Amino acid sequence: MPTDAVVILSTAPPGEAAAIARALVADRLAACVQIAAIRSLYRWQGRIEDEPEELMVIKTRRHLAGAAIARIRELHSYEVPEAVVIPVEAGSADYLAWLSAETAEAP
Repeated sequence: MPTDAVVILSTAPPGEAAAIARALVADRLAACVQIAAIRSLYRWQGRIEDEPEELMVIKTRRHLAGAAIARIRELHSYEVPEAVVIPVEAGSADYLAWLSAETAEAP
């Protein structure tokens, strides 16, 4: 079954992800955002960093991904916030219908 659903992965410093997630859901740019504590190791400006972060798993639709990423950039404290869009190939019809309904413009 073709779907227009996508998942956006993004990370934020501890405590910041909830505000970003709330804004995305309130603005109907995401139906749901899951937040999990993680530890990230990465290279930044020539140094290897080892930091606690929160991973946001953002459920939305393909045509909203650009606006969701723009909103993340607007609210995020990082100079280069992560935003990786992954297409959803298939899923539960009921869940995908809910995702579409929750990301539709408010009546």
